[in-house]
Amino acid sequence: MRTLTGKAAAASALCLMLFTPAVATQASAQDSVGDKAKSMGEKTGANSVLGVTPRTEDFVKEVAIGDMFEIQSSELAQEKGDAATKSFAAQMIEAHKKTSAELKTIVTGGTVQATIPTALDSAHQKKLDKLKGLSGADFVKQYREDQVSAHKDADSAFQRYAKGGENAALKDWAAKTEPTIASHLEMAKTLDKTK
Repeated sequence: MRTLTGKAAAASALCLMLFTPAVATQASAQDSVGDKAKSMGEKTGANSVLGVTPRTEDFVKEVAIGDMFEIQSSELAQEKGDAATKSFAAQMIEAHKKTSAELKTIVTGGTVQATIPTALDSAHQKKLDKLKGLSGADFVKQYREDQVSAHKDADSAFQRYAKGGENAALKDWAAKTEPTIASHLEMAKTLDKTK
């Protein structure tokens, strides 16, 4: 058996120090009964990095808030954006209204034990407030960056839930919907590169 020395040992120790608290924090957050907030792993992005499947409650919350942010920020883009941004925003409004309706149907069908939030969380509200204060090229730049970031997060959540989600109906829906989210991510990346 080979022992680690020098840089390899330091790298291994660093990995253990970084990931052990995230996993332990996630486990303790998931163990708390009645916890309505997103688990620590979802909040920090550790679940995404580690490929951990989100809890059903976290997935529902993330999708619902993501849809609300997409719709509200894209409605702003309809007012403040350039032609390419307005065209993209119109597609996002339509698509995210559709996923919101589908999620609501699944959750209210009684097989999913989760509550759909009715307002943005503080992080998304701050992003929306920032967009409201911008105009012209500054608005377009921030909106486009936000779209890439939001769709990366959504695509990760959909992929992870489709792979290992605990609710069959929601898992099937995530698998069917993920290719559309991936397509939106590519559209957002292309839009972000245009001037």
